[in-house]
Amino acid sequence: MARIAGIDLPREKRIVIGLTYIYGIGQSTSAEILAKAGVSEDVRVRDLTPDQEDKIREVVDNYKIEGDLRREVSMNIKKLQEIGSYRGIRHRRGLPVRGQHTKNNARTRKGKKNHNGW
Repeated sequence: MARIAGIDLPREKRIVIGLTYIYGIGQSTSAEILAKAGVSEDVRVRDLTPDQEDKIREVVDNYKIEGDLRREVSMNIKKLQEIGSYRGIRHRRGLPVRGQHTKNNARTRKGKKNHNGW
């Protein structure tokens, strides 16, 4: 099993898809990483040679992923809340942040309905 950036990649998937299991790497970034490492996108994770794994690890080290990225995102949200911006207030209240209407929808952000006896 290939272990890159502390994540075990699924053995049966193609490497271009397997890399997307790492937080912060999508399909386009995954393809970019493989091009830089000189590894074919069609190779399965189980078929990677140790040399190819090392090349991929080397390239992935140049990206901000996993813990560092999660920390940065949470710090950005915390900063918005501290300065009292509109987006920060929406985060604090658990409401949609990007301008969605909340009259009828937004159950994912707002949580369960509270009917108070109705």
